Amino acid sequence: MSDTVINRPIKIKAHNTVKGKGLTIERIYTTEGVHPYDEVKWERRDVVQANWKTGETVFEQHGVEYPDFWSVNASTIVTTKYFRGAVGAENREWSLKQVIDRVVLTYTKAGKEFGYFATDNDATIFEHELTHMLMHQIFSFNSPVWFNVGTQ
Repeated sequence: MSDTVINRPIKIKAHNTVKGKGLTIERIYTTEGVHPYDEVKWERRDVVQANWKTGETVFEQHGVEYPDFWSVNASTIVTTKYFRGAVGAENREWSLKQVIDRVVLTYTKAGKEFGYFATDNDATIFEHELTHMLMHQIFSFNSPVWFNVGTQ
């Protein structure tokens, strides 16, 4: 189980730059030059959900990819509720990386387009910090974000 960080200061501040206003973000959880996905061990697992009364299989997806520290319950919830695409279709998401990237990269792209970041490096830090926090279950977005963001 991962350590819980409580009352850790968040180092985000807005300031004027040559380009205009933007957020400067300092790393808290991540290391420069290392993608958060490269810092954990990933494993493939099968998600099979059965009706508790009848035992009938109501959902099945094999070979989904999660960090090895994710619980079976957490991976079942994300796979059954938040993976995009029809089960069995080639375009269906099969990895937590795809789900997180769909949302995080959409927000990062929008932030860059609308000038929310002071520099491109601040955008990269935002992307890495948000990815780390989601992957380590420090927080999660509400369901409408997972259902809608990054789906065009």
